[in-house]
Amino acid sequence: MGVEDLLDGYKNSPRLFQLADRLSVAQPQKIQLENLYGSSSQFLVAAILQHPDCTKLNHLIVLNNAEDAAYFHNTLENLTGALDLFYFPSSFKQRKNFNLLNSSHVMLRTEALTKIAAQLNTTGAVHKKVIVTYPESLFEKVVVADSISTNIIFIKSGDSLDTENLLLKLSNYGFERTDFVYEPGQFAIRGGILDIYSFGNDKPYRIELFGNEVDSIRIVDPESQLSERRLLQVSIIPNIESQFSNTDKTSLLDFLPGNTVIWAQDLELVKERLRENENDLEQAIISKTSINVSADKFYKKEITREDFIVLEDFEAKFLEKHLVEFDSIAKSADLVIEFSTKDQPAFNRRFDMLIDDLKKWESKGFQIYLFAENPKQLERLRIIFEDLKSEIVFTPITVPIHEGFIDEELKIVCYTDHQVFQRYHKYRVKQAYNKNKALTLRTLRELQPGDFVTHIDHGVGVFSGLQKIEVNGRIQEAVRLIY
Repeated sequence: MGVEDLLDGYKNSPRLFQLADRLSVAQPQKIQLENLYGSSSQFLVAAILQHPDCTKLNHLIVLNNAEDAAYFHNTLENLTGALDLFYFPSSFKQRKNFNLLNSSHVMLRTEALTKIAAQLNTTGAVHKKVIVTYPESLFEKVVVADSISTNIIFIKSGDSLDTENLLLKLSNYGFERTDFVYEPGQFAIRGGILDIYSFGNDKPYRIELFGNEVDSIRIVDPESQLSERRLLQVSIIPNIESQFSNTDKTSLLDFLPGNTVIWAQDLELVKERLRENENDLEQAIISKTSINVSADKFYKKEITREDFIVLEDFEAKFLEKHLVEFDSIAKSADLVIEFSTKDQPAFNRRFDMLIDDLKKWESKGFQIYLFAENPKQLERLRIIFEDLKSEIVFTPITVPIHEGFIDEELKIVCYTDHQVFQRYHKYRVKQAYNKNKALTLRTLRELQPGDFVTHIDHGVGVFSGLQKIEVNGRIQEAVRLIY
């Protein structure tokens, strides 16, 4: 048994059928889910995504903050393996600073909006796209679908490419020409090789030309500058947060199609955070925070109220779609569904307590599942149980979830290894490569023969230039040092 069996258990439960039935009706429903603890809410959403009555629905899941959203996204992605599941963060590096942009966050927002816009323009509908976000991200308006689609540059292997016109278009879109590309919004051309770091991908593209014809397209590792895998075509997407006017922007709720279900961890808290963001925006506009362009080129030159939503409009849009709250006490709801889950207890590395707890659930006929990212951790737990002669029978699942839980209705115990061993569980969010990781490229070009440098293995040396060497059949530049 594995994750699929657990999700089948949720899909076949009466409560999920009740929820799916309400979500399949046309009239907007307000539904309250109670007593969902640990990662049980992610299992429930994963089951809804696979339910036959909900295959055409899209989902916007709003968590209370960025950390909760990242953990929810990670667990949901691990449970489903879904390709059309997007973490949708705020564009900005810091809260209350509405000028400085985070290039990785802009890339993630661009990826989600581009894929949804592409489907909207080809079919007029979007099926089963899932966006996981939080209030600060909702506060920002997004570029309308038509504007995104008309500003994408498509390049296909075998195409004849007008290089001069392409470079001009890239410059007009705000791309910067550099010697090597190491962060989104850059392009470089060396002979018949054109590297472009689009905002729609976490790594740059390398386009190899034979005359004016596109000979090949590859993804490039920005650190090593080596090609990875080959592609047939690519889409080059500009910075959607800074390259479009206010008239090209709308709220995320308007951007998403009508068949979108909104899930809110706590709707009242979302509204409160949006009010706080409105106040912070007013202060930022009044103070007109100065920008140090040399420190970070990802910035908005001007911030205006038109770039952001108004809470009253946001509240009105909520009423037009199905709303499911799952971690609060709703003041009013068309349907309240009660679940029977509990949090994983804290064992403080006391394995005798863990064994007593598991034996208690075993005696009640519960099935025990232990989750871990590393199979060695599960083997370690098995050995501990054997050494303590506990005879605990459990199903190991090498899938990480954020928080363990007990579901008394389905009679399952789902515990995580990191909670058992009291280890910090870190979420993972896709990151764009950036100049902080690229000591390498720009700094190496600025080095002069005779400069002192420190090698990670060999210590202090004298830089004596770059030397061309052959690596896997390709000519690369390597640093030459004298010790």
